[in-house]
Amino acid sequence: MPSLARRLLHDIWQRVLQLNHQILGYGREIEALARQSVKAQVLMRIPGVGAITATALLASLGDPKQFHNGRQLAAWLGLVPRQYSTGGKVRLGHITKQGDKYLRTLLIHGTRAVLAALKEKQDRTSCWLRELVARRGYKRAAVALAAKNARIIWALLTKGEEYRQQPAGQRAAA
Repeated sequence: MPSLARRLLHDIWQRVLQLNHQILGYGREIEALARQSVKAQVLMRIPGVGAITATALLASLGDPKQFHNGRQLAAWLGLVPRQYSTGGKVRLGHITKQGDKYLRTLLIHGTRAVLAALKEKQDRTSCWLRELVARRGYKRAAVALAAKNARIIWALLTKGEEYRQQPAGQRAAA
């Protein structure tokens, strides 16, 4: 009996190694696709957006001009707060979590990586994020940056511009 169990565990381990090798191959293919795509290269300059996120967004979005603005894209991804309004008073709740769960998850995981690497960076986004984490907490800051990144993605894709990170204290051009 112990030899049967040992053989089964060995077979399972070999299968895990084989699947890991296959996953690494797929990762290399995605990296190659991202290197060939100009739009993916533009998106990958945004902090928190890597090859997988950029290619997944480009594949899922189609024409970004189908959204009237960046907030609509963020809403499509489920990254905007639900509104509870009555008597002219607007109350914002939790994010809607409607839309593409995979894309939303990729964006939020990317922003968590940005938050983990904040340290003493002094660019405008890093300063804003540190203040937001102190004021609202880590998870809300991650979602806020993911929503901001969705808006930036929409702007870059519809206007055909490059991402420019701004130093601290400098205002964005209108």
